[in-house]
Amino acid sequence: QVQLVESGGGLVQPGESLRLSCAASGRIFRMNAMAWYRQAPGKQRELVAQSTAGGSTNYDDSVKGRFTIFRDNAKNMVYLQMDSLKPEDTAVYYCNAIATTHRYSTANNYWGQGTQVTVSS
Repeated sequence: QVQLVESGGGLVQPGESLRLSCAASGRIFRMNAMAWYRQAPGKQRELVAQSTAGGSTNYDDSVKGRFTIFRDNAKNMVYLQMDSLKPEDTAVYYCNAIATTHRYSTANNYWGQGTQVTVSS
């Protein structure tokens, strides 16, 4: 199994920045894509940013130019740098990873427990 633990959430004012971190641990043979999702109250969980194993990234249009996803593959960590935060960014942010635990196993989808980000004046 693979465990994901997020950290770095909190309460900030509009225009400020936060950096979320996600540490993956457990039996990891190969880490494929890693991503950040978010879920606001009353809304569905949505993809915020993704980083593939090959290094490419993609972002939801609402965060392009403000958020940056990056990875430390040696440490199996993924980060989300969030700048120019807006009240509409308020949500629980979840780390997601697609990984294999053995050489011949299929890739599985793993989730962290979530970290709250609140943007309010």
